[in-house]
Amino acid sequence: MSATALADPTSPGDLSNTAAIAVHELVHRYGDRTALTGVSFEVRAAELFGLLGPNGSGKTTMFRILSTLMVPVAGHAIILGHDGAKDPSQLRREIGVVFQAQSIDLKLTAAENLQHQGHLYGLRGSALSRRIKEILERVGLADRANDKAETFSGGMQRRLELAKGLLHGPRVLLLDEPTTGLDPGARRDLWQYLRVLRDEEHVTVLVTTHLMEEAER
Repeated sequence: MSATALADPTSPGDLSNTAAIAVHELVHRYGDRTALTGVSFEVRAAELFGLLGPNGSGKTTMFRILSTLMVPVAGHAIILGHDGAKDPSQLRREIGVVFQAQSIDLKLTAAENLQHQGHLYGLRGSALSRRIKEILERVGLADRANDKAETFSGGMQRRLELAKGLLHGPRVLLLDEPTTGLDPGARRDLWQYLRVLRDEEHVTVLVTTHLMEEAER
């Protein structure tokens, strides 16, 4: 697996010299099979960063470690000053995660999906309602707030997944193969939105991908 920065050197990542994500000599094995061997990299604050590699190269293992779902055999993964292996609960409050597998409930409306997500982070009442309205506007789904997710296109469902990951205002957003199943137009829209997050809201974004053309962006 290789790590490739997708940010322009003069992007807002230069606003801070402090690494938002610091991975050092990370190792993980599944029995006799080694998935990660001494992987190290840093991601600056407000940077769009890609983990590029073919299927089976260890990207998902890395993603699961970064998102606190797995503890590495050796090494450290520090995000916003927190070691996910030692303090996963605190770290989960500060990161947003969008997995490759769909997590939205297709039988619920867009607003209902976000309402349930908000409850997981302790959001309630009018504050949650305002946040749901704000985040749906941000991802271009405000006019579909009361429509069931099963009526959405693939690209719209992916935007709703992003809204879930961003609802609690994370400083770091992790996305695992976010363009899987999207048509070219929806892929373009997703990448444009990720750049808006980086450039205008200074969110640090890490994306896994196996597509060279996406890394070249």
